[in-house]
Amino acid sequence: MRTLTRRQQRPRNVHAAIAVIERRDRYLIAQRLPGDIRGGYWEFPGGTREAGESWSTCLRRELHEELGVSIATLTPFGTTRLHDARGVLHLEVYRCTIAGRPRPLAAQALRWVRSDQLDAYRFPPANRRIIARLKRYEHTHALPASPRTRSSD
Repeated sequence: MRTLTRRQQRPRNVHAAIAVIERRDRYLIAQRLPGDIRGGYWEFPGGTREAGESWSTCLRRELHEELGVSIATLTPFGTTRLHDARGVLHLEVYRCTIAGRPRPLAAQALRWVRSDQLDAYRFPPANRRIIARLKRYEHTHALPASPRTRSSD
């Protein structure tokens, strides 16, 4: 019988809370550590929900552990499911604002980027779905351009 490594024994169903953190029209992304699965990829902060933990409690814990910040506002932004060879990844996504200055406590680096810059970064497939949803949201909720005022000559 073949012995599986810890990575190969991943749970078949993973439930995680993800934060789309916005500040001044930019979004916070974190670069995964080199030894992690998909090391070097960028992602929206968040993490795996523990047994008996609510989604909001999970996200508050994860942002404190990963970034050293607390959540100021929290709004549901949908769910994403991804099926792959390892099983099912179920993400509960929230838009939020934070209190405090984020630090990369569990990441290589952090960056604040505009939504039109996100495609320049390498994201895992589930995060790509979040980016697509974010862009659709921004497109449908864009403020109308203000009318031009005529100058009196």
